Amino acid sequence: MRMFQRELVVSTHGQGLTDLTPRLRQLVCESQLSTGLCSVFVQHTSASLVIQENADPSVQRDLQNWLSELAPESARWEHCEEGPDDMPAHARAAITHTSESIPIVAGKLGLGQWQGVYLWEHRRSAHERHLIVHLSGE
Repeated sequence: MRMFQRELVVSTHGQGLTDLTPRLRQLVCESQLSTGLCSVFVQHTSASLVIQENADPSVQRDLQNWLSELAPESARWEHCEEGPDDMPAHARAAITHTSESIPIVAGKLGLGQWQGVYLWEHRRSAHERHLIVHLSGE
């Protein structure tokens, strides 16, 4: 079994989803693994990861709107030192994922035809997010 690990730094533009799929595909290619697992972990508590629809952008808009309704900035949050969007971002990250695992099949990410891997920024302002990508296999 071989291991391959990289840190990715992703610049976001504020709330929304950033497609990580091309960068992950590149890392799988670099790793030269034909079979294995690609694990992605985001090192932040106000952003998350999601595997989601990659064809119709309205899906992402609907998800963003739904999550904003679920954890609105207008709620009476106790934690508010970092701004009104901070605690809702933590709540949104708590109900999504900080990590995702994708199989490596025949040297490629084993995603379905309509799937992409996304970093979901929950804060309003742009941020630089750090992710650890760990690939293992043969």
